[in-house]
Amino acid sequence: MKRAIFALALSCCLAGSVAMAAEGTSTFELYGYVMLDAGYDTKQVDPSWYDVMRPTKLPAFENEFGADGSTYFGVRQTRFGVKSSTPTDVGVLKTQFEWELFGTGVDAGQTTLRLRHAYGELGKVGAGQTWSPFMDIDVFPNTIEYWGPSGMVFFRNVQIRYMPIQGDTRMTIALERPGASGDQGIYSEINALNDIRPNFPLPDLSAEYRVGRGWGYVEIAGILRYMKWEDAGTDSLDLAGDATGWGLNLSSNLKLGTSNVARMSVVFGEGIENYMNDATVDVGIEANPGNANTPIKGVALPIVGVVAFLDHTWNDRYTSSIGYSMVDIDNSDGQAASAYSRGHYAVGNLLYYPAPNVMTGIELQYGKRENFNDGFTSDDVKIQVSFRYNFSRSL
Repeated sequence: MKRAIFALALSCCLAGSVAMAAEGTSTFELYGYVMLDAGYDTKQVDPSWYDVMRPTKLPAFENEFGADGSTYFGVRQTRFGVKSSTPTDVGVLKTQFEWELFGTGVDAGQTTLRLRHAYGELGKVGAGQTWSPFMDIDVFPNTIEYWGPSGMVFFRNVQIRYMPIQGDTRMTIALERPGASGDQGIYSEINALNDIRPNFPLPDLSAEYRVGRGWGYVEIAGILRYMKWEDAGTDSLDLAGDATGWGLNLSSNLKLGTSNVARMSVVFGEGIENYMNDATVDVGIEANPGNANTPIKGVALPIVGVVAFLDHTWNDRYTSSIGYSMVDIDNSDGQAASAYSRGHYAVGNLLYYPAPNVMTGIELQYGKRENFNDGFTSDDVKIQVSFRYNFSRSL
């Protein structure tokens, strides 16, 4: 029944789009790709993240995930989407609906449908789920590893946005769906913490401003957020609190001649971990000595992230990308000694395009995890080969 409804809806969209396209007033595009990843992991990683390089998912202690060495195959990067564009009296109406097969959250490790974009905009106003203005998708390098640089801001969020300036030079302001996570650390066995309830009374406020030129662009983005938690318990302790999160993200693409593009970013702030590509919690816990009623409190965790990659085009058939990324979290004193503190990520590849819309390539991937204060580190090296077949059809 669900398949029939979906097929009927898609047929109606196609029929309407064909009619409008015939009048030269609208376009409708089906696009995506089929992609296979195969590789060998020389060490070990959380089994739910077997096909990506995420320093946060590397072992926090010796042999946490068993023996070293494993082979993996998957098609989870496969993607499908639809786009439309329709001129109106008040601006161009654009929509995008896109999903992939990479499971996360409760579906981590699975090959299952996952929503990427469900977004529409009319003129200078947009609404739905798409890239946060706080992030810069153009920093993502031309690599085949799915997850990408750990020190990059990377978040698709539900939002309402206003775009007063559009084009190569642009400005965007948005109200985004709030949300955050916390770490109870060494105090996790305190029963009173079970009564803590998160509360987000205000949306996150984000904005970006990009200056585009022939040599590339420079962009500055920022975010401001309010995180609150209530104490629903009946004991004598009052563990309620709040924290302000904020961040600045400076990013750029620089064209170095005709064959090279440098992709770079630096981000810093507090309590913005869930906007990062590979970080942990936004709020940590620390001791509050001298206060018997509130002996511990939550604090926004400071974070710094950097990305530096170079994409090189050898010729019409070959490209390469090489670079490094790092994320560093200033842990609070109440976090466990094994808490994630710093991650390193590096990739180098050679990609081959034997025909239009066809890509294959080989990539060497490296990741390293550093714990808070127990001295433990773990690293990983993967070799991955991928095949990708793109498709696109405009109506």
